[in-house]
Amino acid sequence: MKREIALFGAQCLRQACAQVAVVDDAIRALVADLFDSMQAAAGVGLAAPQIGVLKQVCVVDVTAHQPNHQPVVLINPKITGHEGEQIGEEGCLSFPDLYGDVKRYSWVEVEALGLDGQSFKTAGEGFYARALQHEIDHLDGKLFIDHLSPLKRQLMRGALRRLKKESQAKASVIY
Repeated sequence: MKREIALFGAQCLRQACAQVAVVDDAIRALVADLFDSMQAAAGVGLAAPQIGVLKQVCVVDVTAHQPNHQPVVLINPKITGHEGEQIGEEGCLSFPDLYGDVKRYSWVEVEALGLDGQSFKTAGEGFYARALQHEIDHLDGKLFIDHLSPLKRQLMRGALRRLKKESQAKASVIY
């Protein structure tokens, strides 16, 4: 089921997420909702806090950019290895139409649980590595704008205020 994606300013985006104790039907339903919501928004990744769920669950699908990587579900992910550096443009579904150059590791290895509850590792470079790091940051309450220079954040100030206002308006309607 497609869910609404939280915009910058929503409290859920700045909170650290709880680990998943058991991969059960509720977690599998959450994963399905993450994929549905991500695909409806034409994204390449989505983390549970972006749809208001404070659990360490995210999905990444970079097949349009790197066809050798299949869509992946990451539950309780941890970066276990990294190499190099890359700087590249990032955006985020919680920041519509805002982009900035972010420095990330050029290669990462991630250990996580899959939908079967079993531990696995995935590794990659380039765009895949960037997407993995971006989504894992969300699970710790970190946003891509946190990686931008103060000058770039200053240049985005007006757009960030607008998003925060939209987010607060939605929150007051929902509750």
